[in-house]
Amino acid sequence: MKVIGLISGTSSDGIDAAIVEISRRGDLIRLIDFAIYPYPESLQQKLIALASGNPQSVADLCHLNFYLGERFADAAVQIAKKSDIPLSSVSLIGSHGQTVHHLPTPKKEGKWMIRSTLQIGEPSVIAERTGVTTIADFRPRDMAAFGEGAPLTPLLHYHLFGHRKKSRAIVNIGGISNVTYLKAGGDREDIRAFDMGPGNMLIDGLVHILTNKRIDLHGKIARRGKVILPLLSELMQHPFIRKKPPKSTGREVFGKAIIERLIHEKISHSSEDLIATATAFTAAAIGFNIRKFILEARPLWNDGPLTEVVVGGGGVRNNFLMESLAKNLSPIPVSPFETLGFDSRAIEAITFALLGYHTWHNQPANIPSVTGASGLVLLGKIIPGRYTPARATQSIDRAHLSV
Repeated sequence: MKVIGLISGTSSDGIDAAIVEISRRGDLIRLIDFAIYPYPESLQQKLIALASGNPQSVADLCHLNFYLGERFADAAVQIAKKSDIPLSSVSLIGSHGQTVHHLPTPKKEGKWMIRSTLQIGEPSVIAERTGVTTIADFRPRDMAAFGEGAPLTPLLHYHLFGHRKKSRAIVNIGGISNVTYLKAGGDREDIRAFDMGPGNMLIDGLVHILTNKRIDLHGKIARRGKVILPLLSELMQHPFIRKKPPKSTGREVFGKAIIERLIHEKISHSSEDLIATATAFTAAAIGFNIRKFILEARPLWNDGPLTEVVVGGGGVRNNFLMESLAKNLSPIPVSPFETLGFDSRAIEAITFALLGYHTWHNQPANIPSVTGASGLVLLGKIIPGRYTPARATQSIDRAHLSV
């Protein structure tokens, strides 16, 4: 079964699209092709403003939902064309959409405690333009079951990186950083995963404001700066960094307010110093969370030593960030997904192809030990295409990815 996975992450810089082949039994995932379709900078800034809580009209939100639906549909069309695969041969599309707000902390409303999340990129548009059955809106069902709705990548991490003899921490550095801990020889119930803090979000935000560029390519700007240690200490006191899992976060927490706090230091420090400090904060937050909530907790899980930390996401391409992370986690080896044969950029898009596959085949894909949900649930909403793909009759145990 050929499935397309689509996502635009919290960096809001474009759409990641992967087309994969998933075997009938669901035990083999083959990456056929992957591409990134960038947003124009004007759209990126509009989405960042929306996610940061800047005032927007309901009309603007309504329009953006359908406009992004067109862009996601076009990404699906383009990745199929790039792969020389007709859309009529694609069984499903799994689309995460674009998160514009994620509020996992319960808020009391009468007798209810409300958690909420909102992703846009109208899946009905995707199904209509492509003709392919589209599954989207994966996070709300887990939140309805009292979970955090995130992270959702641990299921794929388990399939791809689980090992009989090695305990691994799988780190994804997108806009936000998260980690999946895979116990040696562990089952799905043994998975631990959570968001840790900022990924590229603060770095990219500062780079845009201070240099009018989109990213700090290879960490060259940060390398020229000097970390402002008192400010780094202050940032590390942020309550989310020290919060116990399960936990998830987004631009609502690590966006506008912290960037403004960093910019305030421009009076007495260079742009390079500020970007170096944001990079150091990202690495230190990851290091603290892995040491505090994985290394210190391992005896409770009857587990041995952590063998290695494997890193994916856009942050892998920031050499200065990777060096800082390695220092924070020394002597534990830190390496990118590529050392294990995987394209780190493609993992999130593959995740939503796999989640779509699970939902279509009536297989719950949330992990309660990760999100804190009350139980296993089917994720997502199904928008039928022009024909109905067959459903598997056998559950997935563990999948393997080939490239």
